[in-house]
Amino acid sequence: MDGQEQDAGTVIEVRAHDSLRQIAPQDWDACACPETADGGPPNDPFTTHRFLVALETSGSVGPGTGWQPSYLTAHKGDEMIAAAPLYAKSHSQGEYIFDFNWAHAYEGAGGRYYPKLQIAVPFTPATGRRFLVRPGHAAEGRAALVQGALQLAQTHGVSSLHVTFCTDDEAEAGEALGLMHRRTQQFHWENRGYADFDDFLATLSSRKRKSIRKERRQAQDFGGEIVALTGDDLRDEHWDCFWRFYQDTGSRKWGSPYLTRDFFHEVQASMRDDVLLVLALREGRPIAGALNFIGRDTLFGRYWGCTEHHPFLHFELCYYQAIDAAIARGQSRVEAGAQGDHKLARGYLPCPTHSLHWMADPGFARAIEHYLEAEAEAVEEEIEILTAYGPFRRDTQEEQD
Repeated sequence: MDGQEQDAGTVIEVRAHDSLRQIAPQDWDACACPETADGGPPNDPFTTHRFLVALETSGSVGPGTGWQPSYLTAHKGDEMIAAAPLYAKSHSQGEYIFDFNWAHAYEGAGGRYYPKLQIAVPFTPATGRRFLVRPGHAAEGRAALVQGALQLAQTHGVSSLHVTFCTDDEAEAGEALGLMHRRTQQFHWENRGYADFDDFLATLSSRKRKSIRKERRQAQDFGGEIVALTGDDLRDEHWDCFWRFYQDTGSRKWGSPYLTRDFFHEVQASMRDDVLLVLALREGRPIAGALNFIGRDTLFGRYWGCTEHHPFLHFELCYYQAIDAAIARGQSRVEAGAQGDHKLARGYLPCPTHSLHWMADPGFARAIEHYLEAEAEAVEEEIEILTAYGPFRRDTQEEQD
């Protein structure tokens, strides 16, 4: 790919790679998670080399999946200063920023919407950096990656480029570089310095507090015990059980699971310190489970499944156990994935999420831009209304606002 001229006359070269194994883990992670130099966990485990290569090695992305890797890297001399997880998409599944209506309108007008280009973490509706830049190279690294992605889109004649679940500052920078900004929302739990779960409950209205306590009692009365496993406590048999849970949920939600069984083998081999697996055991046998990934300051809830149904066990494993774990770890946030108004009553409040978009067709781009302006107003209003209906005491909510 052609180099991008910078202010000082230095040329930044942007390259595309069809496999992450072509990129040294230390070079990728120096851009994706430079904070780990202190020995701690990454802010976002999903953009690490080990997570993305696990998707690729396991066959969860690649030929036949609709997610064809074309990772971008930006180089300044001998130094790799930026990277982006870029994929050519032949569908819009596994993204969680929905553009199915855009595709239908584009093709209804005689265009070909797919393939498109997507800078994203596959199957992962979690906010994090998408333009992965080394410290000290933020502006030039982002600009080089955006220009490189747009050049790739134009060279291959694709309909569009999308950057999903980017950070607030990336959304602002992307707009300045000519991309369209889309605002959506998710439900997140915020740790206000709680000492324990009861301390959190004390901030809720009396009715909601009683309701959650009742749910937890009923959930924990399923006839077994709940365990939270990470690191060397995880074994292959735990993943065998969770794979069955994941298949059940995947077949009901998506028709077929996105991830392969080998993905969980890869996680056990290279990421077991990055995950918290919460299992419900009855007579020593797992009957339900929730998989979380551990960030430096955020616990990311990802997948849930079960082979036995018990009242409120889903809420206990996915939401309440995650809150317990975040408080114990001193983490400030739990992100529990996409959608789900039912999270509101359990202390998860609506928060804005961001994506960036570029359309090759100028007329279609103008139509999308008008749509995004109206949608942003609706999302802002929805967040305000939903927050007002949250479970917190009025005085507590006023303090948070």
